[in-house]
Amino acid sequence: MGADRLDDPDYPAYTTGRAAAALGVQQAFLRALDAAGAVTPERSAGGHRRYTRRQLAFAGRIRELFDQGHILASALRILGLQDDLAAERALSASLQRQLRREQGHGQVPPGEGHDQG
Repeated sequence: MGADRLDDPDYPAYTTGRAAAALGVQQAFLRALDAAGAVTPERSAGGHRRYTRRQLAFAGRIRELFDQGHILASALRILGLQDDLAAERALSASLQRQLRREQGHGQVPPGEGHDQG
């Protein structure tokens, strides 16, 4: 395994024990998320769960919502909506940057260069 793989947020580098320790949860919490289909880790050749950093971040977000009193279904819905909103904001920002670039490359501002008469 190259060191570059460890930088990959989707590389399954964490055992259940290491993942639980990193999140400050019991291993049973991660197994329950797997059983519910909320976080599905890859499996090693021996059948052991292996988690990615991206999965750990998602499980951590679920735990925060649990700590606020949410059940799994509402936590997953909230996280889905948050992720959708973040994606839409990123798209909007990208489109705004593209529009500014196009306006700065010889585009005639509205109301200028047209016959006003």
